[in-house]
Amino acid sequence: MLSGDTIFALSSGRPPAAVAIIRTSGPQAFAACEAIAGRLPAPRRPVLKTLRSPKSGEEIDQALVLRFDGPKSATGENVVEYQCHGSRAVVDSLLGVMTSLPGMRQAEPGEFTRRAFANGRIDLTEAEGLADLLEAETESQRRAALLMAEGGLRKQIEAWRQRLVDLSARAEAAIDYVGDEDETAADEHVLGQEAKELAAELALWLARPRAEPLREGVRVVVAGPPNAGKSSLVNALAEAEKAIVTDVAGTTRDVIEVPLAIDGIPIVLVDTAGLRESRDAVEAIGVDRAQGQLQCADLILWLGEPASAPDLPRVIRVHARADDPGRGDGPEGSLPVSSVTGKGLAALVQAIVAAARAILPAEGELALNRRQSQEIELAREGLAGAGGADLVMLAEGLRSARSAFDRLGGRSGVEDVLDALFGRFCLGK
Repeated sequence: MLSGDTIFALSSGRPPAAVAIIRTSGPQAFAACEAIAGRLPAPRRPVLKTLRSPKSGEEIDQALVLRFDGPKSATGENVVEYQCHGSRAVVDSLLGVMTSLPGMRQAEPGEFTRRAFANGRIDLTEAEGLADLLEAETESQRRAALLMAEGGLRKQIEAWRQRLVDLSARAEAAIDYVGDEDETAADEHVLGQEAKELAAELALWLARPRAEPLREGVRVVVAGPPNAGKSSLVNALAEAEKAIVTDVAGTTRDVIEVPLAIDGIPIVLVDTAGLRESRDAVEAIGVDRAQGQLQCADLILWLGEPASAPDLPRVIRVHARADDPGRGDGPEGSLPVSSVTGKGLAALVQAIVAAARAILPAEGELALNRRQSQEIELAREGLAGAGGADLVMLAEGLRSARSAFDRLGGRSGVEDVLDALFGRFCLGK
């Protein structure tokens, strides 16, 4: 439950900075502004004001003050923003004055966005997109998150829901209609067919690449036997000394993750222990972890013999240490690479990028996260099960699908999701 308090927080970066933005939202936002800055400015018109302590009258700073009237504000409540100088002293003084005013308190992480959600300004999918946008580190992540934050999935959900409402109304009317059996059978067939068509459309959405590899990074696992050149390759691709490299077999005994952005694509490069039987207890643990990484890899760079490569999808066979005497270009189907001379690195990067793009959603295409996919799958199951049923079962299947869409957009049944989601936001968002 949201309180009736008026909240405030620093919404810009941590001081010192040229400008700091402090936001307030709630029933006392305008009264607080009048106490600190005098007469309220006109809505959505920035005005330069002198900010003063209501108790002492001492000047704090001069700032641009903007007023946004609810419900047509970011949070759906009355909102005031103060754009002041970004020194620690100014920010601390203004926040301290706000703390002393009645009904005012510091916002919790994500509380501004949570109020926007509670007041119907955004739905749950837009909030999830906004969380991803705030955490975006690559251009691909930014574009995908912005598409979701701007309501791309919300609009699609509403279109699906309208079709469901229409189907449900027609099913209920057919149930209540007292007519001959031929007419009832015809209604069942038409409605069942339309339910199947919608289920098939949802199945196409579920077959799309998921959002997790884009948000968390494509996991590229470097694997192979000991002394195959795995750690050297990781360092060469990262262009930094991330992994220890020695001539001693079994040097790498744990999983080392290196986040990268290659051609705007988020990558998590994973160095692993050499795969072999070992009586060394510590190395054996490393080998077990390496095997586990292979199972959850999006892409594998295999540095062993091509014939011994794991039987998993998306494996790039790398003939490492191609600069060593007698190594040459290696067997057909392997990319010759030298971490010392740089031979083949550019070609390997291109192969990694091409494979990663096949895993990630296409530009401009909405990508579903795990929660969204689960709800759409429940809706699809409800519709698919209703397709060949009688009118009563069909109506129940439609109701089940509507419930899934309500949870998808945050209309109901998502209380357990909210704390985790809005906890990802900073104080001022």
